[in-house]
Amino acid sequence: MQSDFGSLMTAVITPFKEDLSVDYEKIAKLSKHLSENGSSSLVLTGTTGESPTLSKDEKINIYKTVINTINGEAKIIAGTGGNSTRESVELSMEAEKVGVDGIMLVVPYYNKPPQEGLYQHFKSISEAVSLPIMLYNIPGRTSINLSGETTLKLAELENIVAIKEASGDLEQITYICAGAPPGFAVYSGDDSLTLPVLSVGGKGVVSVASHVAGPKIREMIDCFRAGDTQKAAEIHQRLMPLFKGLFLATNPIPLKAALNMLGWNVGETRSPLNPLPEHLADNLRALLDDFGLL
Repeated sequence: MQSDFGSLMTAVITPFKEDLSVDYEKIAKLSKHLSENGSSSLVLTGTTGESPTLSKDEKINIYKTVINTINGEAKIIAGTGGNSTRESVELSMEAEKVGVDGIMLVVPYYNKPPQEGLYQHFKSISEAVSLPIMLYNIPGRTSINLSGETTLKLAELENIVAIKEASGDLEQITYICAGAPPGFAVYSGDDSLTLPVLSVGGKGVVSVASHVAGPKIREMIDCFRAGDTQKAAEIHQRLMPLFKGLFLATNPIPLKAALNMLGWNVGETRSPLNPLPEHLADNLRALLDDFGLL
């Protein structure tokens, strides 16, 4: 199976109202904006979407809302992974029923499975659905690394077609790019590593910063693909302070603060995440102003 998620995928935030209930009207509006500003795919209910604090019903309603809004203008990818194989299978099957275009499965967190446990976890989910699957490796949050060897073993399964690599390990990412079967795509899970990952054979990025700089990130990727590596490097260098600024605190705290500064009114993060401290908010506001976004 091959599935083209495009080069710029956005990990979409989940907007909340003042009472911290999901603002479905706002996520519809934001998703439409992202699809019109460079995003080829929208990843819903991932880390940036505060998946640990969303209920199963909220997740399903988010998928339905965005599918109805986007109407095929971008691929809809549902973050259905977790640290329970059974629950991940159930949510993945529900997501398939409502019509998402693919699912993203994070490495199980906290319970620290060995590599064979990881393989069997992802294999079980892949056998339960017919959707294309993107793996998501982020050891900084999960405490365990999905090794390059296990990734390539999983890449042999028919509907596992991509990985979001947020290990920050370019050696491992290069190893995966070099050994992957035809059609298997490697995406950077860090905005700041998009260009380096492209240079070793990656397909694109699952981006956070594309909420506020989608067209520029897309331009950088397109320039690299067209062979204008100097222009791509210049854009990358210009964007780097923004990439770093959006991670002044735990994602998506700074991103939500930035979107609120830009008038999107997406609400705060749910506990245990806290609002961005004022001194960091001042730094972020100055950064956005420097980029001409305010």
